[in-house]
This record gives sequence, structure tokens and C-alpha cells, in this order.
Amino acid sequence: MTYLFHRPIMVCNAQSGSHDPEMETQLGEILRAAGRPFVHSIHLPDDDVPSRDMLEAHEADLLVIWTGDGSIRAAAQKIDGWDGAILPLPGGTLNLLSKKLHGDRDPADILRDVVSDHAMRRSIPILRGSAHSLADASSGPSSGEGDDSIALITILAGPATRWAEVRETLRQDGIISATRSAPDAVNAMLNAPGVRVTGHAGEHSAVILTPLPNGIDAHGILAEGAMDLLRHGLAWLGGDFRDGPSQFITKAAELCLESDRPISIEFDGELTEHPSPLFVRLGHSATDFLSTR
Repeated sequence: MTYLFHRPIMVCNAQSGSHDPEMETQLGEILRAAGRPFVHSIHLPDDDVPSRDMLEAHEADLLVIWTGDGSIRAAAQKIDGWDGAILPLPGGTLNLLSKKLHGDRDPADILRDVVSDHAMRRSIPILRGSAHSLADASSGPSSGEGDDSIALITILAGPATRWAEVRETLRQDGIISATRSAPDAVNAMLNAPGVRVTGHAGEHSAVILTPLPNGIDAHGILAEGAMDLLRHGLAWLGGDFRDGPSQFITKAAELCLESDRPISIEFDGELTEHPSPLFVRLGHSATDFLSTR
């Protein structure tokens, strides 16, 4: 269904390399011209990610998030269940969620469609990662959704996530420093304990999980030779690890990841570590998103 809003709030990252003050001004002007100006603006990292209480205090009904996928995920998880809607705009490196909902488009073009009522409000498929299976969750209150970490786009689990550190080194310190840290990432892919999907043969240097309307799509990263390693390195340094070689494992509503050591995991690009095992189940966002596709 289409969504008519009146009190939008903006979240942006003023210190992001892709932040453009002129674009921020343009987005505000589009809303003012439509008679629906921002009632409040939040600038990360100086301000906190908004909470449900803060949104409700401003009587907000739309949260415009002009940041990267990681910040969008953090905000969505913090306000999970809010009765307004979230509008992601491309303000990061990959902008995978924005591309999924709007295509590869300019933030101002997307917002013009939204104020012209050319946007649909809908829940989106997401991933919920937890230390508990669905059976555990049904047996007691301590295993509820409050323990979950969510991913709106993808979960990447396994030692190959070391390439994320190389990518950040490249961004912050340049190619020479990144070259020095790359051998550690290669060593992790070849020698560190991998990740297994319970019930399926094989161990992988990383498993990629993607939420689809009808199940979780699981692929295992291939690292069987020098060419695979090169392609993975280029994919990671280019920003999108999904461009590297992989093989299909399974599709399921819930699955379990296991390893002989704590599992290194990226939730929508945000790196963390989780004890083994990790249960991942398909869910749908408790707060709706706006899509112009």
C-alpha cells in the first residue's frame, strides 16, 4: 500500500566520505516544498541512533535514513516494531538495501517519488541470528526475539571475514598498509577452522546467507586455488564480497552454523564474533520500509 506521512525525521552521517551537504539541503527542500519538512535531524556519529521513544516523542511517522547499510541496520534493530516507516536512501559505499528497494538511484530522485506518493509501504524479509533455535525459543522466555541480531541484506560468517579488515585498512590507511594485512586474510581463508551448515557436508571459509521471501539462501565461498583467492580479494577490496566465487548449499527457513572456534560474522557489513553454534532463521521486519521499485 502507499504511505502518506506528515512528520519525517532525518538520520545521516555527517562524517561519512560520501556525505554531501548540498544533497542534505536538497532533501530538506524537497520535503518543505511538499509541505512535510523534517521535524528533527540526527547527525551520526555525534548524535545517537534514534530510539522508539525519541521517534514517538517527536510524533514522527517516517524515518529517512541517508547512510550506509550498517547504520540502517542499527537503526532498524533499535526501533524494531515502531509503527512508522523507514525510508533508506543511498549514503554509504554499497547501498545494497537502497538498491533492493529503489534500484540504483539518486537520493533526491527517490525522495521526489516518495512525496509524490509513488512509494509502497511493506515489510521486508530479514535474517534473525540467535544462540537459540526455534525449538529453544518456544520453550522459555529467555530465548525470545530480544536476543536476536538482525540482518536486512546478508550475513557473512567465517574466517574469510578477515578481508573486511583489509578493506577498512585500505579505506583508512591506503594501499600499502592494506597490502601488508592481506597475507593474514589469505592465511585465514586457507588455514583457519571453517564454518559448517548443520546437516550439509563440507566446511567453508565463509558462508553467505541472504533473506528471500521463501527462505534463506545459503552459499559457501570457494577458495580452492590461487585464482579463487585472487577473485575473493578483488571482490572484497572492491566492496562487494558476493562477487567472489561461491557454491549453493541449501535454502531453508532456519539453519544452523557451526565451527570449531567462535564464528566471525558480518551482519550487513558490521563485523562481530559469535559463539558456535549460531541459529539463523527467516523473519520479516516488524517495522515497514518504503519501496519505490
